[in-house]
Amino acid sequence: MFQPRTFKFFAAIIATVLLLSLPAFVWTGYLDSPAGLIVAVPYLSIYLFHKIGIPGLLEYNGACGWGWCAPTIFGWVFLCAFWLLVAWLLAWGLSSLTRTKIGVLNCRTAK
Repeated sequence: MFQPRTFKFFAAIIATVLLLSLPAFVWTGYLDSPAGLIVAVPYLSIYLFHKIGIPGLLEYNGACGWGWCAPTIFGWVFLCAFWLLVAWLLAWGLSSLTRTKIGVLNCRTAK
C-alpha cells in the first residue's frame, strides 16, 4: 500500500488532474467541454453528498435561494479528503495490477 510504485501512480493521477484543470483559469468555456466536465465532477460532487444527507458541507445548510451555496471549510476538507482517498485507492489498484503482471512475466522468463 505504501510502496514507491503507489506513490508514483498517485503523483501521476494528481498531476493529470492539475494539468486538465489549468485551462479553466484562462478559458471560461473550458468547463463545458468533455475534459472540463471531468475536472468539474469532483467539485460538483459536494452537492451530491449534501443531497445524500451529510450535514455541514454547504453554507447556510444549502438554503441559498436561487443560487448554489458555496462549500464550508468542513465541506472543502471533506471534498479534498474524499477525492484524495479515491485517487490513492486508484493508484494502489493500478500499482498492484502492474506489479502482478510484471511479477508473472519475470517468473515465466526466469525458468
